[in-house]
Amino acid sequence: MKALVYTATRDVVYREEPDPVPGEGEVLINMEATGICGSDMHAYHGKDERRVPPLILGHEIAGTVASGPESGRRVVINPLITCGQCEYCDTGYSNLCAERELIGMRLAGAYAEQVIIPSRNLVYIPDSLDPVKAALTEPVATALHALNLARIKSHRPLAEQTVLVIGGGAIGLLAVLLLKGYGCSSVVIAETNDLRGKSAGQVTGCQVINPIKDGDPEEGGFDLIIDAVGGGVTRKMAMKAVRPGGTFVHIGLMDSLGEMDIRKLTLFEISLLGVYCYTAADMRAAAKAIETGLVGDLNWIETRPLSRGAAAFDDLDKGRTASAKIVLIPG
Repeated sequence: MKALVYTATRDVVYREEPDPVPGEGEVLINMEATGICGSDMHAYHGKDERRVPPLILGHEIAGTVASGPESGRRVVINPLITCGQCEYCDTGYSNLCAERELIGMRLAGAYAEQVIIPSRNLVYIPDSLDPVKAALTEPVATALHALNLARIKSHRPLAEQTVLVIGGGAIGLLAVLLLKGYGCSSVVIAETNDLRGKSAGQVTGCQVINPIKDGDPEEGGFDLIIDAVGGGVTRKMAMKAVRPGGTFVHIGLMDSLGEMDIRKLTLFEISLLGVYCYTAADMRAAAKAIETGLVGDLNWIETRPLSRGAAAFDDLDKGRTASAKIVLIPG
């Protein structure tokens, strides 16, 4: 089969790879669409020790079952593989399973014509759902999981809150679209890439600021902060912007640099929530959110052929694309 293989820092190569063979409890999936994630870019930059080249990256995938009794059915994949029997899996927190694995991290991922996955990790979708849009189920699930945690911790409904979303990439943009779907009308997006920021403003209708040019967001002006970047500079910005009693949701994993204002966190009873991935229920809810249009028409997605994946990675690296998501399709 053909696959896009991460071979070295800032190097991905489209080449022939052995056909995957499903084992017991696994199925083979023909890829129809697969998204480029920020974590894949992190690996591309040589900053993720968990992703060791040569490796087929990618974990955001929609496709068709090619083996087993469900052959021919259209699916999205839950890429997070867990044991299914520990206390976390049993109580609905499978994303915290100690034995969790993610395809495209140590296991072969989705930037290929075919991929294997445990059959229990399939989420079935209707034949009418565009595979390019369906491929965003995984990032939608991440944003949805984050907002569910924020809803539980917040003093007031999400629709009533003033929200700052840091980062106009896919997770940040999808969080904004979900918030708008939930009835939240007061959202500001912070994004330093002007191309992406302009696109985010057009898609969401929200105010977009560039902190480098416009300065930091209003100090103490937000009930809820969603940090979809996760860098030292964005954590500092978030702690400055959150108001007393507010909630700071940390999704991004850019780095571990900088210091948190722990004194403010304590004196003003700010809730700090770390967010990792999603649960199986989040994946199903995310697929339904795309199907029903809760996250909009998703017409801002950009598609590229898998064979041109190296150029797509380079464009993302150089900030030459306005889209928050590039999806690779066969060819």
